[in-house]
Amino acid sequence: MVDGALVVAVPAVPVASALAALLTRSVRQADAVGRIGALLTALVAAVVAVSALADPADPTRGGWSVVDAATGAFLAVGAAVGLLAAAVSPAQLDGDGRRLTRALPARRRYWAAFLLFWAALLAVAVVDNLAVAWLLIEATTAASALLVAFSGRRRALEAGWKYLLLTSFGLVVALAGIVVLAAAIPDGASLAALDYAAIGRAAGGLEREPAALAFLLIVAGLAAKVGWAPVHHWLPDAHSEAPPAVSALLSAALLPTVALVVWRVQATLGPALADGAAGAVLIGLGLASLAFAVPFLWRPLALKRLLAYSSLEHMGVVALGIGIGHPWAIAGVLLHVAGHALAKTLGFVAAIPLLRHVPDAHHAPARGLARANPATATAVGVSLATLAAVPPSPLFLSELLILAGAFAAGEAAVGIVAAILLALGFLGLAHAFLETLLGEDGAPRWPAGRWSRRLGLVTAVVVVGLLALTAAGTQLPGSDPVELVMAGVLR
Repeated sequence: MVDGALVVAVPAVPVASALAALLTRSVRQADAVGRIGALLTALVAAVVAVSALADPADPTRGGWSVVDAATGAFLAVGAAVGLLAAAVSPAQLDGDGRRLTRALPARRRYWAAFLLFWAALLAVAVVDNLAVAWLLIEATTAASALLVAFSGRRRALEAGWKYLLLTSFGLVVALAGIVVLAAAIPDGASLAALDYAAIGRAAGGLEREPAALAFLLIVAGLAAKVGWAPVHHWLPDAHSEAPPAVSALLSAALLPTVALVVWRVQATLGPALADGAAGAVLIGLGLASLAFAVPFLWRPLALKRLLAYSSLEHMGVVALGIGIGHPWAIAGVLLHVAGHALAKTLGFVAAIPLLRHVPDAHHAPARGLARANPATATAVGVSLATLAAVPPSPLFLSELLILAGAFAAGEAAVGIVAAILLALGFLGLAHAFLETLLGEDGAPRWPAGRWSRRLGLVTAVVVVGLLALTAAGTQLPGSDPVELVMAGVLR
């Protein structure tokens, strides 16, 4: 049983830290408040996540929240990514001289927006009501749009507006679906009727047509926020123009957290649809995302843009696993979300020194990093190799589990198509790996310094985490934790 006060503290601590950051009197104070607030937030979230995963058979339910095994798994990912992103933010900001405002006001606004964004993101993982989850996702949009445009560069401002408009339009569509669902549910005017458990109880008595319309509108609207094809067009621009730490939080934490909301909707409202229809929608989104991503992964792209299109591919894998629904596929989803988070965060962190020493890397492929700076090359290499699912990457195991789940669930055609698309994605990322590390006419050499040592430490920690995930992944299929996570989503 998780203490209710701790659950409330998960979003409350970063909100309080954001307000404190606005009151600081120097850049150093702002950074200190931001980092301390991030550390406290991560500790509280980690305690809640560990408690949930340690005793998954006894979920904690409050008036607005639930902490079960599924919540614990996604909350842990959000906490880890946010803490690492906060830790590298000062060094990132020190190296970016262009601002719309003076240094201290910009620093205050960065930390306030960062912490509020993170607070809303973590709250999405613990909230137990679809309407409240929608409000929190909208809150992440407002805060993160400011962060995407933070540099003040023309491209960043355009990317911020594009992100704000496209994701807000998607959320309007999702809101329409929620309204349709509320109208279809008896006593739907009550906010409690949109609790996930209440939706699940009402699903059996809903008429199929309005239930199907509500499901399609909600999933299509939230798909724009997750970045699933074909409503992903904000993703490459936002990820490539945002500060790298913000890109990490967007890609490695926000996208899978919103996917968790879709997962809960699919699990609770799906029974009101025709047999297999809800899963088929997510399988279609997953295959479409893989297919859209492959041509871009084969093109020479700037590192952050390459990582953005990799997000499209990997969120497609998550959609595929959720749609298949077999325990092996669910195990693959859990492993994939965690492995993707570590690898993607490392890739964006490595972009900080790269962009500082090679300004052209903002919009052009980086080549020859092994000769330019070994620490950066190692970090980028580990990130790309993991995202390409090169063994012993946990993503290699997770993709095998999802494909095995497809065949075990009788979706052989889905498994074959997905395997082909994943193989094509692997080839594209493998080529990018070789060109980035060993390509000719590469980046100019820059000396190892304090940042190189820090990056080496971060890389070592991530490698240990990835290997631990691979080892843990071999124990997942058919085990109690998988069943408990499924029960948490399906309750």
